[in-house]
Amino acid sequence: MADIVLTTLNARYAHCSFGLRCLMANLGDLRDRARIVEFEIAQRPVDMLERILAERPRIVGLGVYIWNVEQATQLVADLKLIRPDILVVLGGPEVGYPADRPHIVDLADFVITGEADLAFADLCRRLLDGDRPPAKVIPADPPQFIASSPDRCVALPYDLYTPDDIAHRVIYVEASRGCPFRCEFCLSSLDVPLRNVPLEGFLPSMQALLDRGARHLKFVDRTFNLNANISRAILRFLLDRHQPGMLFHFEMIPDRLPDELRELIVRFPPGALQFEMGIQTFNEEVAARISRRQDNLKVEQNLRWLREQTGVHIHADLIAGLPGEDIASFAAGFDRLVALGPQEIQLGILKRLRGTPIARHTRAWQMVYSPYAPYEILQNGLIDFVAMQRIKRFARYWDLVANSGNFVDTTPLLLGDTSPFAAFMAFSDWLYGQTARTHGIALHVLAQLVFEYLVQRRGFPAELAAGALWRDYQRGGRKDKPDFLRAHLPAEAGGRGAETGAGPGAASRALQRQSRHLR
Repeated sequence: MADIVLTTLNARYAHCSFGLRCLMANLGDLRDRARIVEFEIAQRPVDMLERILAERPRIVGLGVYIWNVEQATQLVADLKLIRPDILVVLGGPEVGYPADRPHIVDLADFVITGEADLAFADLCRRLLDGDRPPAKVIPADPPQFIASSPDRCVALPYDLYTPDDIAHRVIYVEASRGCPFRCEFCLSSLDVPLRNVPLEGFLPSMQALLDRGARHLKFVDRTFNLNANISRAILRFLLDRHQPGMLFHFEMIPDRLPDELRELIVRFPPGALQFEMGIQTFNEEVAARISRRQDNLKVEQNLRWLREQTGVHIHADLIAGLPGEDIASFAAGFDRLVALGPQEIQLGILKRLRGTPIARHTRAWQMVYSPYAPYEILQNGLIDFVAMQRIKRFARYWDLVANSGNFVDTTPLLLGDTSPFAAFMAFSDWLYGQTARTHGIALHVLAQLVFEYLVQRRGFPAELAAGALWRDYQRGGRKDKPDFLRAHLPAEAGGRGAETGAGPGAASRALQRQSRHLR
């Protein structure tokens, strides 16, 4: 039994909640009276409710995000019908801006806006003592990692990762909070000020995680490389302790890669580092419109260096639908990024996240967003609904084919020698015409469709297309020879299985996608 239940709905099991663990770590004397109960959005809200009520809580703290707000709303509604006496406290970015709040806020008792590490503990103490605050919305001051008063300093949560978390899930860590930039589409632009976690506390916590068997650390810092001295110290620490199968993920500012970082990055073995680099747009006029500062020439130099001189796995982001960017501009940016060779290009669709200033462009650029999460743009004055749907399908198929690493040798055949955007859009339109779906396409079915397109529509020799697909098919460790390829492959073409993988650690689930990109 627990007086306090901390809960949220994760996108999938592998994504354990860092936020809940931060709240638990800072409950102080209430920690023994609290329990973390996590769910996945695929579960039924009624089953979640049963599990929560089994704890007989007096307070339920619920993290609400763009991916779970619909299911979380049903959960809270049902909870209040069954047990209206249980106090529901909401937090998270989806409820952080009361002027732009979803219906779930009306159902709850309290909402903490901002970083609730300390504010949630303070509220729980008052509620358990029978002192109910008069205000429903409680703003939390940004907590500090160094404080003159020790009881107001944020406690680190890393001891709350269980052995099961370490064995099967992504371990999230943070070396800093906040963001100095003001990109209008991003919630991080509202997170101020930027604060660093003292290395004298952070690095021993990382050592403890590694000693316990952690192999995949994902840093949630929005600007990991902003402070070169701190990021260099962390990279050196991780390099000294790297073992085969380890993966360290960072979100990097793409135009900032000084020599003191480069000299460490180049020493990591291939596949050990993954950099998420938000390009978003190469259109400088659009970037200025949304208050995004970026030196595109330095971006290109850094990406080329990373691809030519290091084994870093690059995950680069572009956003479709930004105010003032038409299809031609987006296509030019995509082609420019493809030429730089990142292993993955995440094509995001613009979302009107609650509280972000991107809404100020709605009238001028005729921006029409869905009122339902994830609030994606449906059309704007330059890209109509039909064209936006084509871009969304393009993004989904790109993830299935190019980003997945399942078609490393085959993707260049699909892209041709002129405009990669135009070439892949033609394939995307054809694929949707054949399947009328963007999800639930089995890999062997997708491979056969790619083969048919290359041979029948693009005119490639069947032997050439089959050879590329067969090499890709084996890259994932598969040994069965698909029937649609068999007639076009040499008789001696046998299965090489996992021998074409990335070497040590290739079988690790955390590295499977990355390892397929390593030739």
